[in-house]
Amino acid sequence: MIRALLFDLGGTLHTVRHSEESRRTFCTRLLQILEERGIVLPLSPEALGSMLSVNAEEYKHWSEQSLRELPQPEIWADWYLRGLGIKPEQLAPFAEDLSFFYDRERVINTPRPRLKETMEELHAMGIRLGIISNIISTTLVPFVLEEYGIADLMECTVMSSAEGIRKPDPRIFEIAMRKMDLTAAETGYVGDTISRDVLGSRNAGLGLAVRIDNPSIAHRDAAFIGQPDAPREDFLIRELDELPAIIRKVNGILPET
Repeated sequence: MIRALLFDLGGTLHTVRHSEESRRTFCTRLLQILEERGIVLPLSPEALGSMLSVNAEEYKHWSEQSLRELPQPEIWADWYLRGLGIKPEQLAPFAEDLSFFYDRERVINTPRPRLKETMEELHAMGIRLGIISNIISTTLVPFVLEEYGIADLMECTVMSSAEGIRKPDPRIFEIAMRKMDLTAAETGYVGDTISRDVLGSRNAGLGLAVRIDNPSIAHRDAAFIGQPDAPREDFLIRELDELPAIIRKVNGILPET
């Protein structure tokens, strides 16, 4: 019996789209924020954007290999802005502001269709809801849940930025289950990646793994595609509103006549 569904955020509850305009606007504002704090970078917005793309990808690769999430000042000083002579302690007072801005303004986040209606239906069915997210900001997830009108439906929010560990490490799933007093067998997870979400669900022994289709992150799962021993989801969906029917099927709930 599945009693709770935990959700990924980016790519799952909302899609994430990149654009040159949003990246340029973000980098222009980032330079201004740093300058207001006494840190003047000898870079154009375009040069900063190119540097961030490379450095952020290298940090993501390192974090996915180590399953660690570093403190925000270290992420920014030692990875994102590496080589510019900035120390973590200089960024510490406003590192969360930078991280929120990075996850909020650098990309275009669009809530999935029928997001709120689906969460309300699941909640009305008695399914408990929560979030497990790999994210460098500690404030974006609560902000977004409020923005989408579903914060009151979520019992638990677990973030790599707060815990220092990342999916697919089973410990981050176990933290959520302890907070909600759940067993693995009665817990399901919904995410968009094989490498983090499906693998993490399997590592944690969850009773249900659902993957929502997200072609934009296929490169993250390249090592798993076509492999016979790759972890497999129980259900692959295209839209969130497929979830209530899946829960009814898994829990053996007969349709009303």
